[in-house]
This record gives sequence, C-alpha cells and structure tokens, in this order.
Amino acid sequence: MRCLLFACLLLGSAHSFALDRFQVEGYMLPNGLQLLLKPGNERGHVAIRLVVGVGLDDFGCADKELPHLLEHLLFSGIDASGEGGLEERMQALGGEWNAYTSNADTTFVIEAPAKNQRKVLDLLLALLTRTELDDNALQTAKRVVEREDGGHYSHLQRWLDRQDLGHTASNQLAVELGLKCAERAEVDQLTLEQLEQLRKDWYAPNNMTLIVVGDLDRLLPAYLERSYGALEPVEPSEHQGLPNIQQTAAAERSLIHGWVGDSAKLHWLFPEPTLDRQHDETFDLLKDYLDWALYQKLRLQHELSYGPNSEREVFGGVGFLSLNADLERADLPQARQAIDELKAQLLKDGLEPATFARLQQAAIARQAWAVQGNSALADYYWGALSDYADGRFSDPAKRLKAVSLKQANLAMRQLLEQPGYLRIEKPLLSYTSLSGLLLGALLLIVLALFGWRAYRQRIRG
Repeated sequence: MRCLLFACLLLGSAHSFALDRFQVEGYMLPNGLQLLLKPGNERGHVAIRLVVGVGLDDFGCADKELPHLLEHLLFSGIDASGEGGLEERMQALGGEWNAYTSNADTTFVIEAPAKNQRKVLDLLLALLTRTELDDNALQTAKRVVEREDGGHYSHLQRWLDRQDLGHTASNQLAVELGLKCAERAEVDQLTLEQLEQLRKDWYAPNNMTLIVVGDLDRLLPAYLERSYGALEPVEPSEHQGLPNIQQTAAAERSLIHGWVGDSAKLHWLFPEPTLDRQHDETFDLLKDYLDWALYQKLRLQHELSYGPNSEREVFGGVGFLSLNADLERADLPQARQAIDELKAQLLKDGLEPATFARLQQAAIARQAWAVQGNSALADYYWGALSDYADGRFSDPAKRLKAVSLKQANLAMRQLLEQPGYLRIEKPLLSYTSLSGLLLGALLLIVLALFGWRAYRQRIRG
C-alpha cells in the first residue's frame, strides 16, 4: 500500500513536491533501512547516496583507518573480472561512482541515468553483499589508502608528529588538547578478520540511509522493498564517544613549516561555548561577522593581509572558531596588535547592529540558491540527516532568521573573553636570517684561511 501511495504521489504531484526541497518522502523498511526519495527538476538523471553510519571516529588511533580501508576494498570486484570488471559494468550503465569516509560516516556517491537507476542500485547492492575480501585485494587497498594519506609514513614524519611539529595549527592544537591522535593512522597492521567484523557489525540496513534524488522510477519503492528490504539487520553497535578536552595546551606557540621564507600565518583559536538554541546558526553568523571585521581591520585599514578570515572546525566533541591571516613575517607583531584591538573593541561595544543585520540577511538570501540540482540536493540531505523528521528537513533560513543580535553578542562575548590559543606558522629562517648566516659562514671561512696562511708563514719563518 505504501508503494502504491508513493507512486500516485510521484505521478500526481511530482512538480509541486519537487519545488519544496525541505519536503522529502522518507520511510523505514522493516529491516531498518531508512529511505529518502525526492523527485528532482532535472530530467533523465538520479543522484544516489548510500550513507553507512560508521566513520573514523568509531575507532581508536591504531585502527582509525579500518572504515576507510574497507571502503576501498569493497570496490575490488564482485566476480573474477575484479576491480576493472566492476568499473566496466558501471560504465556500461552510463553512471559514475565514488565513496568517501569521514569522521562520522562512509558514503557511496553515484550519478546515473534515470533509465538505469534500478540496475545501478543492483550493482551497488552487489558491491555491498557479494564482494569477497581476500589478501591480494587487501594489500592493493592498503597501498591506495597509504598514497591517499600522503605516502609512506617515514620515521622523520612520525618523529615530527610526536613533537607536535608535523601538523597544521588547528590539528596541532587538537593533538595538544587530546582531541586528535598525535600520529597518522597506519594500515599495515590491519587484518582481514578486523575488516570482516566491521562489515558484519556496521554494514547492515538498520545502520544505513539510502537517498535517491532526481527523475524517480515510479516502481522504485517496490523495487527497494524487494531488493534492499531483503538485507538482514544486526544488533546495533555502540558508537565510540567523542573526546572532549583532556589536556592543557600552550597559550602561544610557533610552529616551524618549511625551511626558508618571509611569509607567516597567524591563527588565534577559541573553543566554541555551547549554546542552548541555534548553536550552529549563531556561530555561522558570528563567523561571517568576524570575516568582515578582519577584512576591514587587517586589509582595508592596515594592509597587512590580503585575505584574512575566520574558520569553524570540529575536533572530537569540541568546536573551534579561529581568526586567521596570511602575513609577511615582519608584520606579525603589528597584526597581533590589530587583532587584539579588534577583540577589545568587540568586547566593549558588541556587534554593530546594522552590519549584523546586513550579514544575517545575506546569509538568509544565500539559502534561496545554495542548493541547485539533483546532486547538490542529495548532498544536502546527506549532510543534514540529523535535521530530518516527519517528512521534512528543517529550513536553515528560518533558523538563521531566529538568531537575535542579543544572542549573537552573548555568543561573541563567551567566545572572545577566553584567552584562546595563538599559533604562528612560519619557516625556520627568513631570507634575511639566511643571508646573515651565509655571510657569517663566509667570514668564518675567510678568517680560517687567513689564520691558516698566517700559521703556515710562522712555521716557515
């Protein structure tokens, strides 16, 4: 009956249904698989996202690459034709696919012709259920993952990471605070048994969401119940808790990046305080405001940085907002003083109401064109799954509009009243310092030669 009703919906009201991107037909199959089906405005195309609820954060430092490794291994082939044969099948259907492992999930991303959507979904199902994991494929996948992660992890890189010298500013701070692993996760020690167990525990329908957006086949709901509905659910696995700040970190620190240069990067990082309402929307608007304030202060007033910016990042269970600037090495003291002045002015006077209103309205206006096309819509649903309830995604424009100036000022003060963590990235030597060293070395050589010559003459005399 549900399939019949949905087919009628697709036929009778697809156009009006597709216009509202926040209204999505969603229901759960008896085996726990969550389905989100959305007719799109682009004809002849579907965007498919299969989201598996397992990511890097579900494993400790030593095993963190397990879900990433399994993601690659699942593309190794479903029969004797191997990886190449699997790719040929997708090519024959006119589609293309990829997969991504993030901290929170593993997602298979497919773009395909609408006429072949069920065949493409058949191939995805075969990949999930028929891929045989063997040692040869495992070794190949390990080499691929190692290259994606930056190549062979040398002893020098490991030593630098242990000294907190091999990371960017925000990553280095996260390591100091116990929010991130100090060393890069490796794959050499991971085994087939671990991968098989991961597949058994996490690759189950009751830990998956299938999103299909575009020119939907009217028989798609019945097909999904018959095919994907046959997958066997498992007892849900517990997600590993996200780490909070466990250690102290230096208030100020210089990080050596490169050997010689006159450039530098300033990063001032602040942990985000937790807000009761509209946390992300409030800090998104505050980020926009700080972007504009840094641009005015560091570029327009002082001409110190061409593109200063603020940035939001999350490590473990802690969010950070940072103030950042690319600078000349000699301008670091002046830039730091300028940012200090900006902080003091914001804490004293608060956010300027007209500027906040303008930036808030711009953020709301962007929502009208921020998501265009089937693929962008599927990606939006993928990223906003936690906001889906009762057949609708929450409207970010309404949430942005609900943020008051008073609320934004409160968040700003709670953020900037903290001392924060100052990190400076710069090469080991400036060109001036290098020139001085070379000149000094040359003088020493000259003095040594003169001394040797004088010594030889004295001996002969």
